[in-house]
Amino acid sequence: MKTLTLGPSGPRVPDICLGTMTWGRQTPEDDAHRQIALGLDHGLVFLDTAEMYPTNPVTADKRGGTETVIGNWIARHGGRERMILATKVTGEGSQAMEGGTPMIDAARLRSAVEESLTRLRTDHIDLFQLHWPNRGSYHFRRYWTYAPKTEAPFDAHTTRAHMQAILAEAKALQDEGKIGHLGMSNETAWGLAQWSRVADESGLPRLVSVQNEYSLLCRLFDTDMAETSLQENIPLLAYSPLAAGLLTGKYAGDVTPEGSRRSVVADLGGRITPRVFEAVSAYLGLARDWSIDPVVMALAWHRTRPFTSIPILGATRFEQLEAQIPALDVTLPEGLAQAIDGVHKAHPMPY
Repeated sequence: MKTLTLGPSGPRVPDICLGTMTWGRQTPEDDAHRQIALGLDHGLVFLDTAEMYPTNPVTADKRGGTETVIGNWIARHGGRERMILATKVTGEGSQAMEGGTPMIDAARLRSAVEESLTRLRTDHIDLFQLHWPNRGSYHFRRYWTYAPKTEAPFDAHTTRAHMQAILAEAKALQDEGKIGHLGMSNETAWGLAQWSRVADESGLPRLVSVQNEYSLLCRLFDTDMAETSLQENIPLLAYSPLAAGLLTGKYAGDVTPEGSRRSVVADLGGRITPRVFEAVSAYLGLARDWSIDPVVMALAWHRTRPFTSIPILGATRFEQLEAQIPALDVTLPEGLAQAIDGVHKAHPMPY
């Protein structure tokens, strides 16, 4: 497995990350602990979680449940020094808290860090992320009706003031040894540029990562975000690299396997459309023609991108993670990468 540094001074991480969002709901704790052990055995030491996990669905009574599952593993097995932990503070209006959560400010950042440290049974978090920007975003299929906010408190001046306050608090948390670095999630190109601008003008810590959706079926990151990622040295942590399971082929023919994510979320968060199964079929056919597992193809494809893209694996069951492990050591041939681009051009934005 390859390793790389997040941002100009972030942690050294594998180029594939272990996701955790179903742990504590669809995935029982013993299965999650088997996944952690398997990941560590294969060098998959970078774990991403969040205050609002587990998902499917997100509910206030389960908030922090996934962090607790990870913390229990650390308490029982030790080995925290082998792990790189990333988590997130929930954004405004999330169902993870009763009555929704307030906008993220310095106080909210600090309280979330303190709570996550307790649940994770650790004294430091390597990467702490903001789950959504305060002004909202176009992710999760909101791009079809997206309307940028420019009125107060979402105007540019107020937004930059909020960013400065959050970065200043992040610096204080760094100085106290509670977090290593700060990242964003579900951010835009303009947002990333502003974070970088504010950090540089104020002498405060720069972001070292951005976590957005990115897969063969969802390539919004390929243009403005890709340029911003490269120019500002903010690598992508790509969530849903298997498109919520669509790229495994298990939903091909519009079926819904028992116990699958689709059995809980019927439209897979807006990913089930009249066009999606044609696109899935094309990618499955390509994998067959090149004699490669479609799961491995979809994950290894991230290594072909002209910017840094670290896919976040997701597995409801231990066996699903086992099926993804071979991607850790695969590099796609150039011809297959070009063929993938051909399928993308024929089936752009299927959802």
